[in-house]
Amino acid sequence: MAYYPEPVARLIEALQRLPGIGPKTAQRLTFFLLKRPTDEVRELSESLMALKDRIFACQTCFNVTDADPCRLCSDPARDARVMCVVEEPNDLLAMERTGEFKGRYHVLLGALSPLDGIGPEDLKIRELLARLDAGGTAEVILATNPNVEGEATALYLAKLLRPLGVRITRIARGLPVGGDLEYADQVTLSKALEGRREVN
Repeated sequence: MAYYPEPVARLIEALQRLPGIGPKTAQRLTFFLLKRPTDEVRELSESLMALKDRIFACQTCFNVTDADPCRLCSDPARDARVMCVVEEPNDLLAMERTGEFKGRYHVLLGALSPLDGIGPEDLKIRELLARLDAGGTAEVILATNPNVEGEATALYLAKLLRPLGVRITRIARGLPVGGDLEYADQVTLSKALEGRREVN
């Protein structure tokens, strides 16, 4: 990148570190920003700094927040008897978008992945157990991702939680709405069959 002025090359390099951004996209974004008004670019820069300066993990559920406890943990209307365990803050956001879940959350901040060196001590499992020991929770919904790491994490948690006497459930998996059976893989189809229910 010797043919670019240093600030341009630096931004292209920095943008390439973002997930899903390759060299071409990084170049396009850099030149797009060069064409934008200074105020707009300054606002983007200030937003990025505010993200790092003002956002942290809620000390109760470990969701991203700018207040502790977060708005979800401090909401008295939420059902404290049901806790949904997710891997990451964006998983929590996806659950919230459905408008269906009205309980509490716990964010693990990852999933078990021995190949990546991520073990139970790297996740917020100890904190989950402490919350459950405090009592009041009747059901734990394991909403980890339906991949190898998510399944391993759900199985590990189920084994740990069983002695606590809480009801342990796992979110259903299966066919997406609007999907065609012919394009579904074997695992998805078998999970869809496994999770079938009565038609009312």
